[in-house]
Amino acid sequence: GLFGVPELSCPEGFQEAQDKALQESEQLVQKACSTPPGPETVMIFDQLSDSLCRVADLADFVKVAHPDFAFREAAEEACRNIGTVVEKLNTDIELCQSLRRLLADETVMSSLDPETRRVAELFMFDFEISGIHLDEEKRKKAVDLNVRILDLCNEFLIGTHLPNKIDKHVLPEHIRYHFTAEGNYLQVAGLHADCPDDLVREAAYKIFLHSNAQQLRRLEDLLASRNSLAQLVGYDTFAHRALQGTMAKNPETVRQFLEKLSDQLSKRTQKDFEMMTKMKMKLNPHNSMLMPWDHPYYSGVLRAERYNIDPGLYCPFFSLGACMEGLNSLFSQLLGISLYAEQTKRGEIWSEDVRKLAVVHETEGLLGYIYCDFFQRPDKPHQDCHFTVQGGRLRENGEYQLPVVVLMLSLPHSARGAPTLLSPGMMENLFHEMGHAMHSMLGRTRYQHVTGTRCPTDFAEVPSILMEYFANDYRVVNQFARHYKTGQPLPKNMVSRLCESKKVCAAADMQLQVFYAVLDQIYHGKHPLKKSTTEILKETQEKVYGLPYVPNTAWQLRFSHLVGYGAKYYSYLMSRAVASMVWKQCFAQNPFDRAMGERYRREMLAHGGGKEPILMVQGMLQKSPSVEDFVDALVSDLDQDFETFIMDS
Repeated sequence: GLFGVPELSCPEGFQEAQDKALQESEQLVQKACSTPPGPETVMIFDQLSDSLCRVADLADFVKVAHPDFAFREAAEEACRNIGTVVEKLNTDIELCQSLRRLLADETVMSSLDPETRRVAELFMFDFEISGIHLDEEKRKKAVDLNVRILDLCNEFLIGTHLPNKIDKHVLPEHIRYHFTAEGNYLQVAGLHADCPDDLVREAAYKIFLHSNAQQLRRLEDLLASRNSLAQLVGYDTFAHRALQGTMAKNPETVRQFLEKLSDQLSKRTQKDFEMMTKMKMKLNPHNSMLMPWDHPYYSGVLRAERYNIDPGLYCPFFSLGACMEGLNSLFSQLLGISLYAEQTKRGEIWSEDVRKLAVVHETEGLLGYIYCDFFQRPDKPHQDCHFTVQGGRLRENGEYQLPVVVLMLSLPHSARGAPTLLSPGMMENLFHEMGHAMHSMLGRTRYQHVTGTRCPTDFAEVPSILMEYFANDYRVVNQFARHYKTGQPLPKNMVSRLCESKKVCAAADMQLQVFYAVLDQIYHGKHPLKKSTTEILKETQEKVYGLPYVPNTAWQLRFSHLVGYGAKYYSYLMSRAVASMVWKQCFAQNPFDRAMGERYRREMLAHGGGKEPILMVQGMLQKSPSVEDFVDALVSDLDQDFETFIMDS
């Protein structure tokens, strides 16, 4: 069966696995309600969470990635059913009382270790955000709002990807072929950001981002429902609720972080925009005003002109085998960990090109498994991501339940006779996703509820972004980048030029991210909103980003991250700031420093989400970083490296 789960040798097995999990959960609920307050209460709650997550997490992956439609459908159904049960449990008063008795018993609480205490509080938090402490009528309202929000999220998400249609006669004939024709209409399914023709990009921008009344209503409903739910369960705004327990802690800190970052970036961003404007004047003298559809294109043109980075020149040095060797060598030097290919049993994998890796520590032995689903195939989503299939935890019998994860990439299949070759971007993505996988393998917590990457969003990206710093360091790259035909190493100046090329217009790129994060905070801040979501977009874009708003467009209706990262879009910037500080302070001197690797494991990876994130960062940096430190770390990464600059000049 899939992942070695015997029931899952056929799609119908999902029903069986689900029934088994639900039966187990009923027994655990009864057990929790009849157990006197103590550490065992937390153990039972975690078992309960594990029995449901083992099916739900696995189904979460299968529903998007399995090539067989029947499997995807069965998994989707299992996700829905388990989701409903979780909602019910989160409003089960008797179950909540058993946890409340524990939290109220000061003697028992003071005898618990910090991790157990934190996990108990996290479970309580799940109850409270579902409105358990409310009277029956309000509790029912909370459940209804949760269901409504889930539906709106799904509808909004579908709407963000739908193409827009336009009568083909509206567009000049010479650009029509860029879009898919459908009778008398043209379908515009994206922004065509890389197209050299300014007119194509302008048309795509104005048509794809054209406002849509139905999608607008969904977004307004979603934001209003999130706000109602947050207020119902006792928070000022949805942002206050979403940021509870994160590194930032509250919307005020996020606002401060984004404002200070914006201030620090503004001069550099202006300079970037000036360079892009000059380039546009050079290529298109009739129309030189810089518009939002120009930013991604002209920053790419400037990058290419200044550094002439042709991915084709790099690919031969980055065969998949060489990159995996590089990761293996890095992990073995830093953490004493090796990756071994394992034979899979019949029915264990969903596509014959999936590889299973065992993660083995030199003294601790087997730590877990990584399934590598790296290649493109029809119906497979084009996104690079990391899925937890089974969380690690200490079982009742004293054995450790090993973590199991999937890394999903969309690499092209290799040409005949040649290995799979990665572009520099793909190589960096592979390192990024491996950072998540190592977090899952080494976040060996006692409780599955906080294992590995199950930690606050603004901390979860730190281990993966840190791996990008390793992937961009010549000392690391030099260990594995070899030309697949000649065995010649990748020249040092090619690596430094690649790194420097990423700094071209990087301030403007970061400013754009700040704009998205600010917008997300306003949308999830105080309600009712002072203006419509489109007026807020216009105002924020002109104030924070600096390129003019285009009338009749509504970019926010394509902002799919509002679903999964509502009020947390800033997380990526904050995680990057922390990763940058950790890199500069701990690994820039020597990226293979074993003592630092061990400190990194002990302070940051080992706790999963079982310790407050800011305490993990303090343990690693041996100081408490301020908002200014975060901003400085991000801004100093934009500085040109003097040595490369001189070499290139």
